[in-house]
Amino acid sequence: MPEDIPVGLLVDLSTGQTLFSREETRRFVPASVTKVMTAYTAFKLIDEGELRPDMRFEYPEELEDAWYNEGSNMFLRAGEQPTIGQLLLGITTVSGNDASVAMAVAATGSLENWVALMNANAAELGMRDTHFGSANGYPDGGQTYTSARDLAKLGRAIVEQYPGLYDRYFGHRSLRWRDIAQVNHDPVTGRVDGADGMKTGYTREAGFTFLGSAERNGRRLVMVLAGAPDGRTRDETARALLEWGFDAFEQELIMPARVGVGRALVQDGAESSVVLRTPKPVIAALPQGADTSRWEMEIEYRGPIQAPVIAGDRIAQLRLTLGGETMLEVPLEAAETVPQANAFQRVANALKKWLA
Repeated sequence: MPEDIPVGLLVDLSTGQTLFSREETRRFVPASVTKVMTAYTAFKLIDEGELRPDMRFEYPEELEDAWYNEGSNMFLRAGEQPTIGQLLLGITTVSGNDASVAMAVAATGSLENWVALMNANAAELGMRDTHFGSANGYPDGGQTYTSARDLAKLGRAIVEQYPGLYDRYFGHRSLRWRDIAQVNHDPVTGRVDGADGMKTGYTREAGFTFLGSAERNGRRLVMVLAGAPDGRTRDETARALLEWGFDAFEQELIMPARVGVGRALVQDGAESSVVLRTPKPVIAALPQGADTSRWEMEIEYRGPIQAPVIAGDRIAQLRLTLGGETMLEVPLEAAETVPQANAFQRVANALKKWLA
């Protein structure tokens, strides 16, 4: 990746692995990439039954006065009654600043209420380096900031939690509103096999930014670029990074689901330890030609685990390294239930420890 792009991240959602990282926790201004959280917030309200795509909203004069032709625009006029679905397309396809504020007011009655909801959703997703000050990412004196790691969490959430809505509203190449036709500036959709979004951003303060995703053969990648010096560098790098992520790595089954991999010590339990197993198949994205005979596996947990332990509890982690580099960390669960020890078992356990 070019050195003049200060922030970059590529994550394989299928395995949870980070394939490339540069300054992933560094905070930056996301500009219009903010609108992915606006779309996510709308999707969540639709899923909860609070919004419907066919609901109409009468665009008020005060919003037209504030936002008509202000940056990227859907060019809404006062008195028009777009549906929630049309506003979503205006947000995701042509990055409408006006469509974003219209969504905010339509859904919650005010921009302040909407921004509070965006920040609540960010906190719920664990986006610890993120704060939103607006619905559209328009310059706000530094109130809005995020990190590549947080945007990857948002990207994962929107495609995995709301796949139907994501497919419906992202990845469109153009949008016509009245007699105004505009194109989507997403640099990967239609240019990289399997790419389907998500959002570009630009301000003089932020530089050129992009949150994107693509899926091939059941394998989905999410990528973030921030602070690129120009649009061409950002766009070419985005395409190259996704292609590299698919071409330079291949998926391999490391172990199947529900396989015992070790034991964890148990405190005050009917048994002194519990079997640990994989809750689902362990799949890793490995560099092409990697020598998998050099796998090293290490079990990590804070122990001993206090009884009772319930089968299925996530109580440990399996770290897999290859050539000294951590490739994957996966949770391990208890394979069996270990109840609290009775008085006789406590004495027996104490005796075992003493003899050991």
